[in-house]
Amino acid sequence: MGKILNIETAATTCSISIGIDGELMALCECFELRSHSSKINLLVKKALNDAGLKTFEELDAVSVSKGPGSYTGLRIGVSTAKGFSYALGIPLIGIETLQSLALSGIKLAATKIIDFSKNKMDFLFCPMIDARRMEVYAAIYNSNLNEVRKVNADIVDDTTYNDFLNNNKVIFIGDGVEKCKTILEKSVNAYFVDEVYPSSREMVVLSEQSFKNRLFEDVAYFEPYYLKDFIAGISKK
Repeated sequence: MGKILNIETAATTCSISIGIDGELMALCECFELRSHSSKINLLVKKALNDAGLKTFEELDAVSVSKGPGSYTGLRIGVSTAKGFSYALGIPLIGIETLQSLALSGIKLAATKIIDFSKNKMDFLFCPMIDARRMEVYAAIYNSNLNEVRKVNADIVDDTTYNDFLNNNKVIFIGDGVEKCKTILEKSVNAYFVDEVYPSSREMVVLSEQSFKNRLFEDVAYFEPYYLKDFIAGISKK
């Protein structure tokens, strides 16, 4: 049981939450593009205040979304989390971005698409984060949030997920869905929840589980899971 600061910067949203004993106490998010570095500390302070915590010293741990995702976003989130962990002497928890995204999708799908009481084991969940061109960072989970297929950088065509779509109903989740939808919707077993984005809201439950099980990262050596090497863009100036 603990008071945990959760940081999510793997995609376009800068999302900060405070969880206390696994319950969401505060959620502060900024949707401005390329604003992580300028907003993250302001959002942390606001979340702390909204949760009724007077000082940073009241925190028991800090968790951070560790990727895959935006190279710059991950770097900002992880460096901030490591700074809090080191300065406050509290544990650092790494949360898989796609697992957190899958949890969001499972909750939404239960209200919009599926009656889990009847169909719980029939559905798989594919959280996907937009990457370059027709590429997404994706994984496959079942409705119990167990990993069925590991994280991969998928170049999406009409055969990419056939091994799963041929035998299961698959719900695709996240900001990578929009550009893949016209290809994937050819399968009658494909469903879509495309308004979901990586958020620290779902990290509250996952970080509390890690805290209870003492699944902590080594602050000195912890690095984001970039999945692919960084490729710098060409300046338009």
